[in-house]
Amino acid sequence: MKISRELKLQFLRTMVTIRCFEEKAKELYLAGKIRGTVHLSTGMEAVAVGACLSLNPDDLMNSTHRGHGHCIAKGVGVRQLMAEIMGRATGVCHGRGGTMHVFDVAHGVMGTIGIVGGGIPIATGLGLGIQQLGLKRVALCFLGDGASNEGSFHEAINLGAIWRLPVVYILENNLVGDTTPLREVVLIEDLADRATSYGIPGVIADGNDVLDVYTKVSEAVKCARAGGGPTLVECKTYRWEGHQIGDPCVYRTKKEVEAWKKKCPIKRLKERLIKEKLLTRKRYAAVVQAAQAAVDEAAAFALASPEPDPRTVLDYAY
Repeated sequence: MKISRELKLQFLRTMVTIRCFEEKAKELYLAGKIRGTVHLSTGMEAVAVGACLSLNPDDLMNSTHRGHGHCIAKGVGVRQLMAEIMGRATGVCHGRGGTMHVFDVAHGVMGTIGIVGGGIPIATGLGLGIQQLGLKRVALCFLGDGASNEGSFHEAINLGAIWRLPVVYILENNLVGDTTPLREVVLIEDLADRATSYGIPGVIADGNDVLDVYTKVSEAVKCARAGGGPTLVECKTYRWEGHQIGDPCVYRTKKEVEAWKKKCPIKRLKERLIKEKLLTRKRYAAVVQAAQAAVDEAAAFALASPEPDPRTVLDYAY
């Protein structure tokens, strides 16, 4: 698949923005500005960007507890997202969703779901709705490797398969489900092999190569949009941080983490674009500076925003 220079640069800008956002979210959490906890996707940016940028603006997406990057890649503004995870009235959900329950229907974000595996049947339902309405849209569902052992995974994907629903299931395999290494709970090497039991394609993508993710997810989206049914795309990647901030990460070694950091998806794309003479190091520095400025401004906006008025507690509730 031929990918234009502008799209490659868009990949880079979006990945850098996600990285800056996650680093700022960690900083704000440690400063006591974010309640609860925060699940970061640092190191996994290529999956979010490659998958979401394969969609049309009116396509739908749902995500997991680790969904900041997915939301940004689907078009949610960093100001509104930062305000939301800080529980402010100016947030995309008016401070009611927080870090794990972000909805932005205007951008097709149909929820980041905190329950492991909880978003898979929802995405299948979105696909059913699209099919019933006769729309040329696609629903894309992010899930983690831990969710692939949930009953909802098997039930929802099987239903999507037999009804040939326009759904693409993106399995982010970062090798750890919460604090349990995947090797301790799954005997197969490739989770994409599970697609065979549902009679749908199972595809493996290098989750640290945004071009590979984009190419393979684009093919899956094309198939779904044409009525060919779902695809399970396994993106092999790695999260640099723990399950949440404060996780001591006793289940992996520093050597393992450092080895994966050398496979940084942002550095990988940057070096490729420089080699292809599509980017200079000076321009890359400008990309980072612009992303950092946008995220810093978003944090300032959120900090200056009010918390929701208690008198509106029943607003938006059914």
